[in-house]
Amino acid sequence: MLSMTKNEFVKIFPAFSRSDQSLVTALLESGQAKTIPGSAQVYREGDACGSIAFILSGAIRVYKIGQTGKEITLYEIGPGETCILNASCILSGKTYPAHAATLAETTVHLVPSDLFRRLVNEHVPMRDFVFTLLSQRLAGVMELVEEVAFGRMDERLMDYLVEKAEDNRLESTHQTVANDLGTSREVVSRLLKDFERKGQVRLSRNSITLLK
Repeated sequence: MLSMTKNEFVKIFPAFSRSDQSLVTALLESGQAKTIPGSAQVYREGDACGSIAFILSGAIRVYKIGQTGKEITLYEIGPGETCILNASCILSGKTYPAHAATLAETTVHLVPSDLFRRLVNEHVPMRDFVFTLLSQRLAGVMELVEEVAFGRMDERLMDYLVEKAEDNRLESTHQTVANDLGTSREVVSRLLKDFERKGQVRLSRNSITLLK
């Protein structure tokens, strides 16, 4: 089992830096740290939420799966964050409405759901933390809806490549890109081939290089 000090926790979650020390103490003493392997399923749609995960390191992808099996990424969460759907699940008493999986080895601090509900009720900084995340995620999901409903897929794909590439190179499969954009692998592959013919990208196995 992993452990950490109050200073270490607050460094990752600066939102609690000015909160009552009893809040951080309760979070640390009543929760426990856990390391989850990469590509591991954290939640499936319909799961009960017995705890809430505060992300210490790594990353988690939250996504939906349609009736056809097509996936779309709702958002990703990293250190200093928690999943707002996880929080909503606990506060509403409902089941988890999506799927969540680790993108890499991820360490989380798990806080029991009953304690989380109490801390939200009793501590303003905890409520502020939750509401700030809610506002950020809602804005992101609204942007996603607008892109899916109104955006041209070729433009969305190029914007995605520019955003995700490091040194003009993206290590990813066509299926992963399709999942993030909420479309099919076939559509992504076809558009990438078009980009390649136009001299905009160079394709190789699990790699996309931006040329201009």
